[in-house]
Amino acid sequence: MFSILLAAAAFAADSPSKVLKQSLAFHASFDGSNDAAFASGDKRIYTAPNYKEQAAAKAGLDHPDIERAPGKGRFGDGLLFKKKNERAVFYRGDKNVAFDPKGWTGTISYWLSLDPDQDLAPGFCDPIQVTDDAYNDSAIWTDFTKDDKPRHFRLGVFGDLKAWNPQDIAPDKNPNFERRLVVTTKPPFARGKWTHIVITHSGLGGGNGTAKLYLDGQLVGAATGIKEAFTWDMNRAAIRLGVAYVGLFDEVALFNRELNEAEVRALYGLKKGVASLKR
Repeated sequence: MFSILLAAAAFAADSPSKVLKQSLAFHASFDGSNDAAFASGDKRIYTAPNYKEQAAAKAGLDHPDIERAPGKGRFGDGLLFKKKNERAVFYRGDKNVAFDPKGWTGTISYWLSLDPDQDLAPGFCDPIQVTDDAYNDSAIWTDFTKDDKPRHFRLGVFGDLKAWNPQDIAPDKNPNFERRLVVTTKPPFARGKWTHIVITHSGLGGGNGTAKLYLDGQLVGAATGIKEAFTWDMNRAAIRLGVAYVGLFDEVALFNRELNEAEVRALYGLKKGVASLKR
């Protein structure tokens, strides 16, 4: 009996990592390469002049103000955005994002190190966007606001633009825009400190979607009752990095299902990051 209890305890202790590993769809560690360490689709990073010219993108990180920073990541190497990024830097979304127009469910995880009020240039900054078009059209993103002091950090989740905003009302005058945001007014970002950001989402496009924001393993809040459809052109679907961002960036990981709170905490607590799941 004692040996059975020991075996059960060992399995329980090990199972979160095993379950996370089975659900991993994409992982860019930036350790030794800008291309993804693991991908269900294309591993390569791409650069284009901007997202309107995304079709002209070329494989590779072609940007004078973004570089891989050896030993400066949360785990190993990271990406350093030295100046406000105004180019398109992305991984292709096809297969790397478990998109399903009938009920899109998944998890996005990444790490940042910066002081938003000191490091960012004027204007909004979106460290990550997952979309085929724009921030307000079938998209999931996080951003730092432009005018608040300290800058607020937000999660935004928006389905088809014409469905949720048929009158094309500006965001600052549109209650439908505000209802899809999760906002923290005092985010824990600081220079010399790494902050873990996780977005989980379920049922998007299925008529009653939900999305949640976690920081450092703790639930910040949720956007619920997201009813509109999500439609993507998979040839344009992208995991966009560092839109107008300045600072250090590391460990982008996408999972093909919604992680629960315990799994988000387990992900935050991995001593060697997502790379340890693949060993």
